[in-house]
Amino acid sequence: AAGKIHILRSKTPGVMITQYSASLPEGKSTPDFQCKPVPVTIPEGKLAVFRAVVTGDPKPDVSWRRAKGTITDKEKFQRKYDESTGEHILEIYKVTATESDTYKCSAVNEYGKAVCTTTLSVIDGKSLMQQLSHMHLFLLFLHKFLCFSKEERAGGENDEKFWDALLNAERKDYERICKENGITDLHLILKKLEEKKKQRGQIKHRINVEEADNALFECVLTHPLPQITWMRKGLILEDGEKYSITVSEHKLIHRLMIKDCNKTDKGIYSAVAGITSCSAWLVVEGKPPLLLIFINSIASQTFAFHVLQIEDFLYIFLIMVYGEKTVFFSDPGVHFIWGLSDVDAIIHETAELTCKLSSDDYEGAWFRDGKKVGPRSHTSQIFLFSLTEYPPRFNPEDLCAFTEPLAIKVGHNAIFKVQFVGHQPIKIQWFRDGDELQDDSSAKIENSAGHSRLLLSRCQRKDMGEIKIKLKNEHGFTEALSKLLVLDKPSPPQGPAEVTESSASCIEFKWRPPKDDGGSPVISYMLERQQVGRNTWKKIGEMKGGPAYRDTDVDRGRRYCYRIRAVTAEGISEAMETDDMQAGTFALPGPPTPPQVLSAFHDCINLSWSPPSNTGGSRILGYVLEKRKKGSNLWSVVNAADEKYAVRDVVEGIEYEFRVSAVNLSGAGESSNPSEFAFARDPKKPPGKVTSLKVTETSYTNMVLTWTKPEEKPGIQDEAKGYFVEIRQADSLEWSRCNTTPCIVTSFNVRGLRSMEMYWIRVITANDGGEGPPEELPNYVLAMPSPVRPKFTKRMKNFMVVKAGNSVRITVNFEASPRPEIVWLKDNVLVSKRVTVSNSDCSSQLLIPISERSDSGVYSILVKNLVGQETSSTEIRVTDDPKPPGLVELEENVPGTVTVMWEPSPDEKRDDRLHYTVSKLDSSKRTWTPVADRLFNNRFTVCNIVHGREYHFRVFAKNDMGISEPSESPTWGTEKKKGGFSKPTFNVLPSLLEKLVVSETASKDCYECYMSCAVKGNPSPHITWYRNHVSLNTDTNYYISNTCGVCSLAILSVGPKDVGEYTVIAENSLGRLHVQNFPSTECALKGKPVEL
Repeated sequence: AAGKIHILRSKTPGVMITQYSASLPEGKSTPDFQCKPVPVTIPEGKLAVFRAVVTGDPKPDVSWRRAKGTITDKEKFQRKYDESTGEHILEIYKVTATESDTYKCSAVNEYGKAVCTTTLSVIDGKSLMQQLSHMHLFLLFLHKFLCFSKEERAGGENDEKFWDALLNAERKDYERICKENGITDLHLILKKLEEKKKQRGQIKHRINVEEADNALFECVLTHPLPQITWMRKGLILEDGEKYSITVSEHKLIHRLMIKDCNKTDKGIYSAVAGITSCSAWLVVEGKPPLLLIFINSIASQTFAFHVLQIEDFLYIFLIMVYGEKTVFFSDPGVHFIWGLSDVDAIIHETAELTCKLSSDDYEGAWFRDGKKVGPRSHTSQIFLFSLTEYPPRFNPEDLCAFTEPLAIKVGHNAIFKVQFVGHQPIKIQWFRDGDELQDDSSAKIENSAGHSRLLLSRCQRKDMGEIKIKLKNEHGFTEALSKLLVLDKPSPPQGPAEVTESSASCIEFKWRPPKDDGGSPVISYMLERQQVGRNTWKKIGEMKGGPAYRDTDVDRGRRYCYRIRAVTAEGISEAMETDDMQAGTFALPGPPTPPQVLSAFHDCINLSWSPPSNTGGSRILGYVLEKRKKGSNLWSVVNAADEKYAVRDVVEGIEYEFRVSAVNLSGAGESSNPSEFAFARDPKKPPGKVTSLKVTETSYTNMVLTWTKPEEKPGIQDEAKGYFVEIRQADSLEWSRCNTTPCIVTSFNVRGLRSMEMYWIRVITANDGGEGPPEELPNYVLAMPSPVRPKFTKRMKNFMVVKAGNSVRITVNFEASPRPEIVWLKDNVLVSKRVTVSNSDCSSQLLIPISERSDSGVYSILVKNLVGQETSSTEIRVTDDPKPPGLVELEENVPGTVTVMWEPSPDEKRDDRLHYTVSKLDSSKRTWTPVADRLFNNRFTVCNIVHGREYHFRVFAKNDMGISEPSESPTWGTEKKKGGFSKPTFNVLPSLLEKLVVSETASKDCYECYMSCAVKGNPSPHITWYRNHVSLNTDTNYYISNTCGVCSLAILSVGPKDVGEYTVIAENSLGRLHVQNFPSTECALKGKPVEL
């Protein structure tokens, strides 16, 4: 179906394949990972390498990404491809902790996409092994590991990885794999290999997990099912503590997770959906023989366990690091019952670290900075060690005083001091709001043994903030925080003042508090008033409360300005002076907003509105609400005191509209616009679901939906008045609404989609009773056009003539979806690099900037996509004005005629459409007259030559571009026959001299047809050409000439319509002659011979 994709299961675990179409062309395939990149754990500063091998036809493009960052740094990240092995490689140089991340590898071709992930873990460069200074422990570990390696090589045939390598390798590699694993009996190995192949022959999928890990099986269905059956050894598995069974939201992906796997969980697991089932192996492997675990915790405490297993014996090497203390233990089968834990120690007092082993036979030692320290004491398996450290610590009394905020007046000095103890040397740092302070003109730091003092001189408001002191030595660090407050008088109140009411009796206005209150809250405001036009200021007094004032001692029409000062405990601010304010002007309020219908019932309609933006300079005292029935011109008044009102004087079933006007001290203002009509009836029921919801059209950016209006069921669901369309992406759980207001039609165009994204779509009905339940499409929709076979909407011309040096431009318009592949050919070969091709979604253009004669040929375009292909062709002839013919000679073979012969034009070989025209100059007329045209040979016989006259002949070369300069003949005839007048000529019937044939110059490759015959008669007969008994003399597609009885016809552009029987009729006053072509006559039609 259009807009669907398919999720496929890869043969390689952990790979997700997305197929873009339901079926693939023969021989094509989606991308897949033959070998996916494996997780890498590597020390800091080393080179990390990921390798992947992909398959697919066409060859996929491979890209790398990471989850928490980018890989654009070319010096850090390098991508490579090894052609010999087919590996795509990502190299990360000098890895750090910031490169620890999840990395994604994607392989994409035109039929699909394959994705897999891997991880990079970076171990801290200060590895535990580098902190070990005792080589005897490492040598013991190395000795036991080498012993284990020898025994492991001797039993290599029992290694599961060895058999996996043989099962996946070709036969020629068997001997090499056996040698690498120390196997000498190749014949025995081959027998066992055949048995393992039979065991694994039926089960193609296998999952390998380690003990105590979780195993995940995943089954992808082609159709959604709410539940499938998971089975093992004939038993049905249920969701519980051991097994977790989940299903995706779209019911296509079903998962089974086996928790905390052990050896008994291995075997075949099956998923059953109806009559279809599939199975896979679960292989539970033991822990690897060599395991290095790092546990980092607080207080610089580190454990490192080296576990070495040889057959049934477990060797444990434990290194414990606490700060600078290190403890080593080594013993086969020994383990810790409890290890070291954090200890908070007080200076000059004893701190105790303890650990307990599982065995009485042990060897242990405590180390600090790589050196063995202290005596050890133990009871049974408990080891004790005491240490004394000297991290810095503040004097408790000074710390209590330091943490109290320090408040000073502006311009004064601030002093912070504190005493401390700790192991020297101690680094002391002072900070203000996170920035470190240094000795300068405004800050002075004095340090001594056990004491530090900070002096901030002449503090200003900008100097206030958080003050921090940090002490650090080799045993640790400590910090203490305080706060500096700098007090000053406030800044002036902020203007401009805003008039909230202005009437004949009062002026009410407000302002904003000071931007800086000086560190103390504003207590009150002091106001002064001046009447405009006077020089004196009148003190109004000190006003408590917020930044607003109502002045009732005003005269109507007078203008006033005010001075306002803020008062705090630190002083009085500078004054803020207001603009002039006028009292007592007559002004009506503006119109409120149109009333909104909140709800409607059979006996009541509830309304609300907003006050007018223009109050007329005074407060709003109330409102006048009016109602009117639909169809009536009479408004009736309804009282209303505030912005909400319930109109009860209504008649059930009648439709009403409402308007409102505001009233202030000056009177009622302008009425608002009417509200929407509302019925006096009880609320409606929400509508039901839409039906027949479907997608009728899709593209890369939008899709068109249609549906059917739900039925109206009285008392259950009322009529739908509008519809909301909501969409969500496949990887999101949130729905987004496409239209803010309901659409009233049963179709909608969803725009702004992302190309090739998957979307879920639903439609919600709505009416006055609310929104109905949503109707959702059963499947997601892919944002791409419906597949369309390529089709040309505007074809090319069949033939084009271009003058050499000019540009050639061919534009072809087409329809196709998805976007097709476009190929231009010249004479069935790809066009040269001189040709520029520009493609878009619906057109393609070929451009030759400067054409040459070699550009002549047949140009074809091939438009191809997944649905099909289409081709179109045109012939382009690049030519130029022809060069004139060569030497012209004259010859008389028959009395009364002259045969004109000439050498061909140099362009004749390069232009198969070049022909010749012959003109004659008679000494008796003194004007040039054409005697022959469209001659494809190099001679012509001119008739009716009169002896005694002089004749001159000119020969022109012509082609599609024009005509050449003439080549002139020598003068012909200077004598006149003796004997006076010629004998009279007798009248004769028309007769045939030459049969009707195609001219020899019309080759198989030309696109024209030329035929001729010769007739005689006296008087000269009238010639008429016919095709299938239809006269052609008036048809402009045919060029007809009759020169001295030589009758010729040229078809300028041959097509299928020109096929037929051609006839020439010569007629004079004595009779008529029929000349018909023979069946063997041929002419060229688009390069192929066609019988006429």
